[in-house]
Amino acid sequence: MAKDRREATGKIRPCPCGLGLPYDECCGPLHGGQAAASAEALMRSRFSAFALGDAAYLLRSWHSATRPARLLLDPRQRWTRLEVLDTESGGLLDTAGVVEFRAHYREPGETGSVHERSRFVREHGHWVYLDGELS
Repeated sequence: MAKDRREATGKIRPCPCGLGLPYDECCGPLHGGQAAASAEALMRSRFSAFALGDAAYLLRSWHSATRPARLLLDPRQRWTRLEVLDTESGGLLDTAGVVEFRAHYREPGETGSVHERSRFVREHGHWVYLDGELS
């Protein structure tokens, strides 16, 4: 079930992935079990999972050959913004795709970003994260 992303005021907050849609209409359904339509959609949902601290989703959306046994997220690290820089393939009829992105974070006393070219493939018909190259 998708997590409710309402602010204390009752206003629906936008999804962390940056598309400007409400979480329940964007990455929420993917976190709840819906399949991603593209490699980019999966990558955006994974960023949102990092932002929300959803390690279980990150593991479920990782290729079985490269998935770690467990994933510990640093609760002090806040993922604040995502920039999609480039995509190659990864669409409806593709079996592989690449998404290049920059993910911005904040932690006590520091801000920074991670720049990665991530590879995605289909496993059992669903998009999954295979691996990435940091730059």
